[in-house]
Formats: sequence, C-alpha cells, structure tokens
Amino acid sequence: QVHLVESGGGLVQAGGSLRLSCAASGRTFSKAVMGWFRQAPGKEREFVSSITWNNGNTDYKDSVKGRFTISRDKEKNTVYLQMNSLKPEDTAVYYCAAKFMLTIATILDPSRYDYWGQGTQVTVSS
Repeated sequence: QVHLVESGGGLVQAGGSLRLSCAASGRTFSKAVMGWFRQAPGKEREFVSSITWNNGNTDYKDSVKGRFTISRDKEKNTVYLQMNSLKPEDTAVYYCAAKFMLTIATILDPSRYDYWGQGTQVTVSS
C-alpha cells in the first residue's frame, strides 16, 4: 500500500518562502516519477513540478521556474518542493503524486499518476 503524506503548507506573505514535503512509503521508489500539483478554488488541478526518482531529472511549470525547486532525498524517501518569492496566485492546495515506471522523463499529465497524497494548503497573502 503506497502512502504519500504532504506537509509544510501554511499562510505566508507575498515574497515569503515555504518548503513542502512529501513522505512516501509502501513501495520501492527507485523506479518512480514524482510530481507536485496544485488546485485553486474553482480551477482544475495543474502541474507544478516533477522529478524522476532514479536520476533526478526535473521539470517545472513556466510560472514557477526560478522560484520553486523540487528535490528528493532517497534515504528519507521524501520529495520536497522549495517555494521562494511566493505570490498570491500560488495560493492553492498542493498535492504530491507518484507514478511507478522506469523512466528518465518527467510526467506533467496528472491523469498518468497512480497515487496521490491528501494535499496541503498554501495561502499567500498580498
């Protein structure tokens, strides 16, 4: 049974930083692609960032490039999303997702992911 547990969300002023964590368990993640997605009220879930577990290839939504950094700690089975220079439009529930497949390519399409966490709220005030 795969479990993904996000943490690290909260309320921050514009320009501030947060680091989200996604603790993964229940399976070997060496052949997995991990993703961060977000969903604001009244909007569809959208891709934020992705990383391949084995070789660390990364990808980002254009609007977060240069501000967000995704990383993984193989020892702790945890994926992180460091978010700097936060803007009010970054406000959303952020979800961690996992897709088990051997690949060096990141995955941007949320429908391709098999497992999801419960989400963590990020609110950026202006």
